[in-house]
Amino acid sequence: MKNTLSHKGFLGSVSFSEEDNVLYGKIECIDDLILYEGTSVTEIKNAFKEAVDDYIEICKQTKKPCLKSFKGSFNVRIQPDLHQRAVMVATKKGISLNQLVQKAIVREIEAA
Repeated sequence: MKNTLSHKGFLGSVSFSEEDNVLYGKIECIDDLILYEGTSVTEIKNAFKEAVDDYIEICKQTKKPCLKSFKGSFNVRIQPDLHQRAVMVATKKGISLNQLVQKAIVREIEAA
């Protein structure tokens, strides 16, 4: 599992730089690049929360949506044999491939 933080509905990444001996990350799923860092777990958590709070305030001031908007469509690249098997399963179930993929994603999200 990838190391992540969450605060007020925002998700942040956490990585380690051996060269700089720091933890660092960025706020995910936004249109802007907001970075933070710390030298301990407590520092990185606090830096992330502060970055989120500052970002929310900036978005309010500029009347900009905080979270990235999504279209609801995306390309998925899989092996041809898996694609064929997925179409066969969808056909047997009497649903479209899109519906099969959507159900699989919902199951995965609910299990997380």
